[in-house]
Amino acid sequence: MKTSRRGFLLFSVGVGSSLALSGRAFADSAHLSETDPKAVELGYKADATHADKAKFPNYAAGQACNNCSLFQGKDSDAWGGCMLFGDKQVAAHGWCASYTNM
Repeated sequence: MKTSRRGFLLFSVGVGSSLALSGRAFADSAHLSETDPKAVELGYKADATHADKAKFPNYAAGQACNNCSLFQGKDSDAWGGCMLFGDKQVAAHGWCASYTNM
């Protein structure tokens, strides 16, 4: 079956629109709540200075999501993805017990 130029252009516009919308969906994904069950389990706090130092003695000043090796954003991003929390974004200045900086 031969594809016409018009058919190709319409197909390209459709695919391009889909990709743009899927990128926007990731960028607009929900922020992780501190009350999320997995967040509670890992002691996630949106502000690292509020980490429970008694319960999580491995916390050290200066540790934050944006300098953790699991963070999937730029250092300058306010929120970013995390390998642990799926499609929910974590606060760049947040912290959880899985912090690692390798």
